[in-house]
Amino acid sequence: MTLAYPQLALLGLAVLAAAWWAGVRLEARRRAWSFPASAPVRASWKTRAARLLPPALKALALLLIVAGLTRPQRVSSRSQAVGEGIDIMLVIDTSTSMNALDFQPENRLFAAKDTAIRFVRGRLSDRIGLVIFGGAAMLSCPLTLDYDALTQRIGELEAAMTKTEGTALGDGIVTGVNRIKNSDGKSKILILLTDGRHNTGVIDPLTAAKVARTYGVKIYTIGCAKRGQALMPVDDPRFGRVMVRVDDDLDEDGLTEIARLTDGKYFRATSLQELRDVYDSIDRLERTKVKLPDIVSRADRYHVPVAAAALILLLEAAASQTLLLRWP
Repeated sequence: MTLAYPQLALLGLAVLAAAWWAGVRLEARRRAWSFPASAPVRASWKTRAARLLPPALKALALLLIVAGLTRPQRVSSRSQAVGEGIDIMLVIDTSTSMNALDFQPENRLFAAKDTAIRFVRGRLSDRIGLVIFGGAAMLSCPLTLDYDALTQRIGELEAAMTKTEGTALGDGIVTGVNRIKNSDGKSKILILLTDGRHNTGVIDPLTAAKVARTYGVKIYTIGCAKRGQALMPVDDPRFGRVMVRVDDDLDEDGLTEIARLTDGKYFRATSLQELRDVYDSIDRLERTKVKLPDIVSRADRYHVPVAAAALILLLEAAASQTLLLRWP
């Protein structure tokens, strides 16, 4: 047990001083009320109790209130031996082709969001951020430990949300590297997920991979598409929403080389379960143990003396109007 504000205990001295002064004044008043007589009248114990008990109860209640003001707390600590210490940037393709319906029961982007959220919730103390790209790349969430905010951002992803057609792999990689290169994590990784090949943007993907290697950033690449053709909904201005067939356009050689240049690894996923297995594999590969600070919890106990003070004041008020009722 400890006190959050021990200096407030000095108020107890003021309460005791006030109680002593009240006792002195009460005795003076009692003598002033005495009638002249040939022999002194000795007060009974009931009379003395009726006179002294109410101020004593009030003084006790004030002391308990002072005890509550010092904010007594029960302190407990729990040691955490090890945790993770990795900075991770998720780089997710949100191009139009991510609407392809080859990852039942939903599309590729749904599978990407589902597995990314599961991955984030499975980490302990890693800082994780999010970059999205289509024909352009943009930061969606900086490195953070606020997993709730991050998973909300992931859940809000939509295909074609960058409003630019194409797949700018190189730009996506560089944007992620720029946001992680100066971090102080013991390990820095990018998890790049795409269903296509580089066909627009400013920076070539292999050049971007070499930049990542310069800053010690490892890249895990994930190809997210079934082999062959897949159906994809398209909004036609004349016929409304129609289904069209899109070919598998995944650049596996390029993704493999990006991973190789940065000492990472390339994975191919053709179903939701395979994509979950890929993230599980990356999760097992990237585990760096670090010492975590002890968890200290404090439970306030000020309500105990305050409740006792309230009870004493209620009893004093009730007794003064019944058992201790007297005149004068």
